Amino acid sequence: MSLLKHAQEHIANQARFTNLNAFVYLGDRALIEATAKAADINPPDETPLAARLSLAGRLIAIKDNICTTEFPTTASSAILKDFKSPYDATVVKQLRDAGAIITGKTNMDEFGMGSHSTHSIFGPVRLSRFPGEIMSAGGSSGGSAAAVASGQCWAALGTDTGGSVRLPAAYTNVVGFKPSYGLLSRWGVIDYANSLDTVGILARDVESVESVFDQLNVYDPQDPTSLPPTKRSQLGFSKKVNTRLTIGIPLDYNITTLDPAVRRAWVQSLHYLQDCGHLLKAVELSTTRHALSAYYILAPAEASSNLAKYDGVRYGKRADGIDGTPSSVLFAKTRGQFLGAEVRRRILLGAFTLSAQAIDNYFIQAQKVRRLVANDFNSVFAEPNPLTADPFDVRGVGVDVLLCPTAPSLTPQLAEAMAQGPLDTYMNDVFTVPASLAGLPAISVPASIAEEDQSPKLRELGIKETAGMQVIGQYGNDGLVLEVARQLLQAVYEKDMYHRSDPSVTAWGTNCADTPGLTKYTKYLKGSKVSYRNIMRLREEKAFPLPKVLKKVKVPGYGILDKYPTSAEKRLRKRYGSKAQELGLTVDEYVAKKAREKRAKVTEEQKVKIAGEKEEKGEDAYEVSEEKSEGQATVDAPHQEK
Repeated sequence: MSLLKHAQEHIANQARFTNLNAFVYLGDRALIEATAKAADINPPDETPLAARLSLAGRLIAIKDNICTTEFPTTASSAILKDFKSPYDATVVKQLRDAGAIITGKTNMDEFGMGSHSTHSIFGPVRLSRFPGEIMSAGGSSGGSAAAVASGQCWAALGTDTGGSVRLPAAYTNVVGFKPSYGLLSRWGVIDYANSLDTVGILARDVESVESVFDQLNVYDPQDPTSLPPTKRSQLGFSKKVNTRLTIGIPLDYNITTLDPAVRRAWVQSLHYLQDCGHLLKAVELSTTRHALSAYYILAPAEASSNLAKYDGVRYGKRADGIDGTPSSVLFAKTRGQFLGAEVRRRILLGAFTLSAQAIDNYFIQAQKVRRLVANDFNSVFAEPNPLTADPFDVRGVGVDVLLCPTAPSLTPQLAEAMAQGPLDTYMNDVFTVPASLAGLPAISVPASIAEEDQSPKLRELGIKETAGMQVIGQYGNDGLVLEVARQLLQAVYEKDMYHRSDPSVTAWGTNCADTPGLTKYTKYLKGSKVSYRNIMRLREEKAFPLPKVLKKVKVPGYGILDKYPTSAEKRLRKRYGSKAQELGLTVDEYVAKKAREKRAKVTEEQKVKIAGEKEEKGEDAYEVSEEKSEGQATVDAPHQEK
């Protein structure tokens, strides 16, 4: 498919999936198509593989806290509404220099503070895989993840402070990568917590993530936290990435609140890597249990300092009327009116932990915990940390990467996520925060969950339900992390029926051009005289039973799309298959029909039985009531006489 057709598919998806609220600003369609057409006419002089992974003519979305000259940069906050940056962030400039097309700015939690992309002046980001479903897209880069998952762009940039790229990736079935701290420039990124903020990349496959990372992985003299060339030359992995690796299993991540479905997906992912020839080794990271507490002291403390400039005087809008009273500061009204509840909460928390009375007990202790977390990681990796280790430290014992879940649960419903209290929301970051505190590279890839754990509704619609698995590596071993993630993703999707980078198909397997949730029938019906749209229309009118069409095109089973049914499903097909086919039903529909009939029969018998019992009880009750009424009358008579 040409770059122009890809661009047109992405633009069409932007119109189809407006209900997701992924974008807050979109680029001009005519300009995007003209740029993509020019990239088609003048392709880069590269090998076919390099050309496929080139950024030229690719549509890339930018999170709304990364500065762009073409679009406003608001960080989804009312205080920065309509603010337009006079310059591009370094990462945006690097993308433009590579020929990428900036297609728009994506929705997010205000200033990156949140886990579900609900704290935004533009409204929450939604994940809707079929009509009527409203799930959380994760946060704070939920808009970028939803845009990639629904085919509205080829890739997207986000920011990851404590998991804000990896968590949305886990919820939306895409790949989310947080590089080692300092490799990608932060110049032009609105600060949340300077020592933790990292520009991250979201895409549908690891190859696309890697091609964006290679373009952005350059020293930037404008960014004081950018790793200098002398240190960059020391990074890398001593082994060849195609050799047998040792995969670490952090036992401390097997917490009691871990969803059983996620735990089974974790075990299955370990088996996939074992089948690739790698060794598994259990490790202990005892200090990581304190990482979340330390993070929610350090990050708000830095945020309270960074956000002090948004007062309506130096930056941001100013509230109407008189601001400030003799008993308050000049900007009290402005900040109270234009900053959201979650941002105000974290500013207050950070200001308290930095106060003279609390800094020793909170901020200093949290910094010590942060160092212990980093030491824990360094102690289990076979490679030493190039920033802190002795240059003569040659190891050999330890693990090469760690594999653990990205989130403790599957994708939650949006209403459920919005109803969570602050502490429950913070717990979503329990697996992503440790790598952020240590500045390590980490990537989340989708992994299949067991069939018994899948939602019956999603399985019926053919939607692929996944859990995010996180690969964590030693500082600077970003290439190794990407390679292991590629192997895991290839093992998971080895038998899948669609290509993950195809913009006409969503990340969860539905055809973008058709009704969301009605999936993958197009490939089965290729060459059939009955069109896909007509089948869906006739199926809704119940005039044309879908299983018969699927039988003609040799779909295994009676209307069930999975290639590998369980033993229970095979028994059901053998027992009810012919009867269901006669009625034009799937086996599931036939079993449900039989269950309804059985319940109706039982209900009817119960009604007759209960009616008879009521009739008998009614007569007895009448007699008792008569006796009682007579007795009551005799008792009450003396009182009446009195």
